[in-house]
Amino acid sequence: MGVIWAGVLIGIGGTVAMDLWALLLNRLAGQGLPNWGNVGRWVGWLFRGRVFHDDIGAAAPVRGEVALGWAFHYFVGVVYGVVFALIVGRTWFGDPVFWQAWLWGIVTIAGGWFLLQPGMGLGWALSQTPQPWVGRIKGLIAHTVFALGMWGVALLG
Repeated sequence: MGVIWAGVLIGIGGTVAMDLWALLLNRLAGQGLPNWGNVGRWVGWLFRGRVFHDDIGAAAPVRGEVALGWAFHYFVGVVYGVVFALIVGRTWFGDPVFWQAWLWGIVTIAGGWFLLQPGMGLGWALSQTPQPWVGRIKGLIAHTVFALGMWGVALLG
């Protein structure tokens, strides 16, 4: 299998792991599920030339925003998987090393902290939320789970 396809698979695996983690936290701890509709609304407005909002919830809805948000979530996961695969190369897949996937998983949080969250009106790295550090820590854990998913899929290959 080529390195690009391997990257697609680990990106999907990492994203699925993140989603399962969110479901587990929802069921066991009552944590709310991610609002992919708001993400879809933000993406929809990107296509209209607007990146930053004071409050994405106050922006006009976008047709199909929930589906768009889910699609974007998986698209980003696949892009992260492919970029990682291109960085580490084919040999990594023969003997996947977790710390490399974990380091990449932590790096990928930058997209949320410095583009998505400020774009949705949540501030840089959630700085405009009531408990920014709680959200940041949850994000770091979720991206660690993403890395575990990528690594796990690579081990299966």
